[in-house]
Amino acid sequence: MIVARTIAEARAALEALPRPLGLVPTMGALHEGHLALVRAARARCASVVASLFVNPTQFGASEDFARYPRDEARDLDLFAETGVDVVFAPTAAEMYPTGFATSIHVTGPLTDTYEGAGRPGHFDGVATVVVKLLDIVRPDVAFFGQKDAQQLALVRRVTRDLDLPVEVAGVATVREPDGLAMSSRNAYLTREERAVAPDLYRALLAGRAAARTPGGTPRDAITAATLALTLPDRAPVSEPHVTPAGGDGRRREPGAATRPRLHIEYLDVVDADTFARERELTPRSLLIACARLGATRLLDNVSLAPVLSDRSDAAASGGLASTSAPAFAAGGVTSAGPATTIAKGAYPERDATH
Repeated sequence: MIVARTIAEARAALEALPRPLGLVPTMGALHEGHLALVRAARARCASVVASLFVNPTQFGASEDFARYPRDEARDLDLFAETGVDVVFAPTAAEMYPTGFATSIHVTGPLTDTYEGAGRPGHFDGVATVVVKLLDIVRPDVAFFGQKDAQQLALVRRVTRDLDLPVEVAGVATVREPDGLAMSSRNAYLTREERAVAPDLYRALLAGRAAARTPGGTPRDAITAATLALTLPDRAPVSEPHVTPAGGDGRRREPGAATRPRLHIEYLDVVDADTFARERELTPRSLLIACARLGATRLLDNVSLAPVLSDRSDAAASGGLASTSAPAFAAGGVTSAGPATTIAKGAYPERDATH
């Protein structure tokens, strides 16, 4: 595996690689979700390039750029183990040299709503670095995770609008056994918060179930998801995330007064391509949510498309989406109720692609 630190080194290394060429952009702190992108690229392409770059332009002034998880040695070992041919690991100065003055800006719902509304300038940074990476690597296919649905939609819009000769492939969200979508920022969660975090996916599944009932609407999905976050879940607790045993040897859930709470920033149904709010369900409908748990923001989404075959829920589920519910204030729905843990193995590890 070649590790290229400069643009010139990367281009030189790529010249000898057979086509088709797949690109997996990452900011490091790799987990199984990233490795799923590499495996998808390896399955489709003769050569695989991964980027390893914590992009400063997509972080706001008060965000976590300085403390974002970094472990390059571990990341390089994982890339080598999963079959990456070239890793492009530039410095910020290499990507944004003195005098750099250009950025890519996409207008409309894709950048003005949800993540774009809460993180001004974030998507300009994403679009700019992605266009730079696509120009440097010039891949045939670029692989992005569906967990970051709005980002995936943005990248697809940019490549279409600029006529970039690359296919953008979405790869299914990879989940922990209890349903939590894998993310590098999950490392920020405390033990107590980690036990609560899967409730976000549980709520999205409740919303999807409501949407798939006869006559189901986007409002039904939003209401069901909100109720699932508000009402206590009385399902039993099991490993790996449980509270210590009490004096009688039985495991205890934390009380409502001490249990961390998921605070919803947005919860809505949108079109997966445009991120416009939907009033009726379509095959492109996504139920998306962002919740804050302590100091950590959790993003997740599921597809509301109807099940079209007898495949299992694991194969039929999937998704991307986000927006503020019509039935609630524009600032999003806040859950004031307690959250609970989800039994290990209760959910599929992945949502399928659309």
